[in-house]
Amino acid sequence: MFSLAFRPRLIAELATYSAEKFRADALAGLTVGIIAVPLAMAFAIASGVAPEQGLITAFVAGLIISALGGTRLCVGGPTGAFIVVLYSILSKYGWANLLICTMMAGAILVFMGLAKLGILIRFVPNSVIIGFTNGIAVLIALSQIKDFFGLPIAKMPGEFFGIVKTIAAALPQMHWPSLVLALACFAFLRIWPARLSRYVPSPFLVLIFSTIATLGFETGIATIGSKFGEIKASIPLPEIPTITLEHLGSLIPPAVTIALLAAIESLLCAVVADKQTNDRADANQELIAQGLANLISPLFGGLAATSAMARTSANIKNGATTPIAGCIHAITVLVVLLVASPLAKHVPLPALAAILMWVAFNMGDWHEFRSLHRYTPLRNATLISTFLLTVLFDLSIAVEVGMVLATLLLIKRLTEAASVQTIDNLAKDADAPPMPLPPGTSGLRLRGALFFGIVDRLEAGFDALPKSSLVVLDFLEVIYLDSTALEAIKRFQEMSHANGVEVILFGLGPQPRSLFERTGLDKAFGLDHVVETRRQALDLVIWRNIQKQIQVSPNAEPPAH
Repeated sequence: MFSLAFRPRLIAELATYSAEKFRADALAGLTVGIIAVPLAMAFAIASGVAPEQGLITAFVAGLIISALGGTRLCVGGPTGAFIVVLYSILSKYGWANLLICTMMAGAILVFMGLAKLGILIRFVPNSVIIGFTNGIAVLIALSQIKDFFGLPIAKMPGEFFGIVKTIAAALPQMHWPSLVLALACFAFLRIWPARLSRYVPSPFLVLIFSTIATLGFETGIATIGSKFGEIKASIPLPEIPTITLEHLGSLIPPAVTIALLAAIESLLCAVVADKQTNDRADANQELIAQGLANLISPLFGGLAATSAMARTSANIKNGATTPIAGCIHAITVLVVLLVASPLAKHVPLPALAAILMWVAFNMGDWHEFRSLHRYTPLRNATLISTFLLTVLFDLSIAVEVGMVLATLLLIKRLTEAASVQTIDNLAKDADAPPMPLPPGTSGLRLRGALFFGIVDRLEAGFDALPKSSLVVLDFLEVIYLDSTALEAIKRFQEMSHANGVEVILFGLGPQPRSLFERTGLDKAFGLDHVVETRRQALDLVIWRNIQKQIQVSPNAEPPAH
């Protein structure tokens, strides 16, 4: 089950590394590092902690993800997807338990990577991913209204209804200079050409221009310094957070949520990067790296981290060639933290709110809501319920309900694709190959996945068979068989045997055959009655009819064909 193989992509890339690749990586890493600085501070503030926590996360986790990951160009750090979860944990359990929860999530991710579960993350349906991604985007935007409008709110609640009630109560006290600055910053982000962002990242420009615009003026606009004081220009020594046993059990659900979010976002990011660069990521190694990043980052006071789609895309567009670019991005953040952090106290909070509003705007797949008419009601119910539950209640509940609805949709699809049809009715089926059966012989053709969802149809098919002394079961197009359907087939075999009816079965695929052999049902049918091909089944039917006509012993071998 577990694999002890540890193959960071960086090691493979270093074997063919060159000065030319380093130049490309250095330019890309420097650019992405500049992009990461305002985002890291904004994500940290939105999560309810000091901005340096975001910079520490971008450095420590970003370095580990690039150095030890299974992808070539993915860039890691704090992301918007975690804001809602982290703020909620911080509000309920405090800073120390937030760090412990993040480390628990890291352990879960390492386990998933060692257990080779990377491929399973891709089984999360697109409707669930879109639903909670759009929901998180709405919550991020909602959480930034306070600073965007300059509202005098000391502490924002962690849940939707409380947020709306608090904002509504404070809205009459809106600070107009803050709103004007935030709107100007958002408009700049909106109109800044994407082609220029490759050379000069728009969030970094917003940070510079908004700071210059407010310096030396008594505008009353809140800044990082007025809220958090000086940013500590240092990386703290690693320290294990104090574990409170009474909270440990209650931290498991949010830890699982963080782990799933990190796994899904990182592996989706890897898929997108692979498509853009014609590469192939090692999903399990990537999970191990994500887990180690989330285990180690909290020791330095960092937050949860994962690969970030926007920073990864910027890395690729700026010509990165190896994971070295991601490492340089992390070092760039460290240099900013150690050298330029004293200047960050002048950054206005409305500007950071505008950056996060822009992140939320680009994060959501809003066109999916306009395309609902193209899909089935159950698929749409999955997407909308996941979205609403994410916004109104809790991300964990949203994903759970979304997965249940997606499972129901899958069951419905599998049920619709399966068919149970008597062979004498196959003339109505243009796809069915002819299978002429002699008089006194009936048959049933089975198709698709035979599972608990179609057992009633399977039993009805057995009941619909005309009375005969010989029955043929065609399994050629059966792709899956579960234990519930197997029990129905077993009951039919027992009833047929009790009534003196022979059953010949052919065309078992690998999975159904394995189940038949493990349960001994192939022996119950009779090994000579379980054959591979349609031709063999027809020959056996003909031989059984000849035996009955000339009264040959049933144990006689059929003639060779």
